[in-house]
Amino acid sequence: MSETVKIGGKIIAGVDEAGRGPLAGPVIAAAVILDEARPIEGLADSKKLSASRREVLAVAITDRARCWALGRAEVEEIDKINILQASLLAMKRAVAGLRIIPDLVVVDGNQAPILDCHVQTIIRGDATVAEISAASILAKVARDREMTEMDKIFPGYGFSQHKGYPTELHKQAIRRIGVSAIHRLSYAPVKALLGL
Repeated sequence: MSETVKIGGKIIAGVDEAGRGPLAGPVIAAAVILDEARPIEGLADSKKLSASRREVLAVAITDRARCWALGRAEVEEIDKINILQASLLAMKRAVAGLRIIPDLVVVDGNQAPILDCHVQTIIRGDATVAEISAASILAKVARDREMTEMDKIFPGYGFSQHKGYPTELHKQAIRRIGVSAIHRLSYAPVKALLGL
């Protein structure tokens, strides 16, 4: 169970991203400032929750958080600056979208964007820090919804099933159809499938 970060009266924002590993689609980050007066039960690492549970929690987060925002980096940006830098850019954009300026931003992992406030990285923060868990859930839900929509625009790849991750179904589709406008051409598996 994740626990809220408490630092005497400071405003804490949790940040996480979804979509580093897929071969297609954007990377999406979320920033969340929780409200201690309106706790949310069941926050955890989004990867450990079912899709239906994530959806329920996402509604609770957007309803009860003091504020939240999403940020993103597009496929073209990922191909241009690499996925790590694109993830940090998406995180920076998410924090910039908050209507409340945090005193501290806690980020999952060991890499953080450069921000105008204090930043702390926390390994496995998505499983242990409520603010990061909430951000993890919002980012994952937003990205999954978008990839389901992309399935309608780019049929045949199975985006609604694998969300762009390198499953065998997805790799077979790339071999059969080629790449779409949302595939990450800088990714080695995509290059390999195209014979580049």
